[in-house]
Amino acid sequence: MQVARITVPPTAGLPLRLGDLLPWGDANFDDALAAWLQVPEVQLECSGTSALMVALRTLHKLAPARREVIMPAYTCPLVAMAISQCGLQARLCDLSPDALDMDESMLRGLCSEHTLAIVPTHLGGRVADVRVALHFARLVGAYVIEDAAQALGARVNGQSVGMQGDVGLFSLAVGKGLTTYEGGVLVAREAGMRSSLRAMHGRTVGFSFGWELLRSAELLGYAAVYRPATLDWAYGASLRRSLAEDDWIAAAGDDFDAFIPRHTLGTWRRRVAVRALKRLSPHLQEAQTRAQGRMMRLAQIPGIEVVRDPAPEAQGTWPVILLRMPDRASRDVLMRAHWASNLGLSLPFVNIVSDYVRYAPLLGSGVLDSVMVARDWAQRLVAVSNSEWLTDAQFDRLCAHIAETVARAP
Repeated sequence: MQVARITVPPTAGLPLRLGDLLPWGDANFDDALAAWLQVPEVQLECSGTSALMVALRTLHKLAPARREVIMPAYTCPLVAMAISQCGLQARLCDLSPDALDMDESMLRGLCSEHTLAIVPTHLGGRVADVRVALHFARLVGAYVIEDAAQALGARVNGQSVGMQGDVGLFSLAVGKGLTTYEGGVLVAREAGMRSSLRAMHGRTVGFSFGWELLRSAELLGYAAVYRPATLDWAYGASLRRSLAEDDWIAAAGDDFDAFIPRHTLGTWRRRVAVRALKRLSPHLQEAQTRAQGRMMRLAQIPGIEVVRDPAPEAQGTWPVILLRMPDRASRDVLMRAHWASNLGLSLPFVNIVSDYVRYAPLLGSGVLDSVMVARDWAQRLVAVSNSEWLTDAQFDRLCAHIAETVARAP
């Protein structure tokens, strides 16, 4: 049996060009990105997780008696890791049956005088309804941190996501659109909060030559292999190996290192980002146009739900198109047959956070929070790459496979 050669990445990242890698030029990435986002300023961190830790420590310093952080039960496990490593207590909120948003009733019940922050998540570029989190946070005197790690460029009423809450964060990791291989961004509405974030960065983050050298080498490697001709070597081989071992967690990239580096973003990587940023707007616009057409096709498949932004004033980004399958059995059949078949299928995350053996101990008493709807989302959700390298012919085959899988489901 011939093994499919992978030429389609799981997400629609922005490819780097040779000219982006020049060692000279403008390194003022913070100002360039702030202007692009149309926000007063941004604060650069070495990763989205590090950015979250700076935000959590800042808020805890402002409200030291509060220790609980409410997060969606279905999100990146690194959120729970960051909360734990900051010495705080995670509380898991169930999801709405109809949207990738925290369930309003459960969120209301979780909020108390112990709540430090609520962390609504713009998962896969889909825009969460932050207004609900803000309402309940304000009732108990808590903060809101918008996790927009996967949504750089998304907007609500023309304003960047991340600016509705007290603090917002973005990721510059691979697959998130613009990348410095690893990197994070913090934004805040209030000048006082921005000052507090800068002060916490100054106390807890320093320059590391070793880490910067490693990340620079990894960024060069990404620029070299993020193209159809070499993607199978860089991504496909490890994916097939993980699937052969029936290790879906490794295949989805959910096997995160427990150590979270904290260092500044180096000058060369800032220069790369300044040059690449000039192409980000057309890249996102092309992705949106491509997604709109393909969502119409996917929505015609009986039994398939295409996940969209919850409100007309929201304009998300489209690194992937998220689908909810009819049930777990059909999801599993589809993924076992076609995850490695070069049709751009992947999983956002395999489990809810409390169902990972590795991450559940980080939750403390939060592991007991009842999150059955979120578990159902986790067991039925599928991501379809929105990469420009997924051809129309490949997409047609994917639609046929999805329709066949759903039709055969018991």
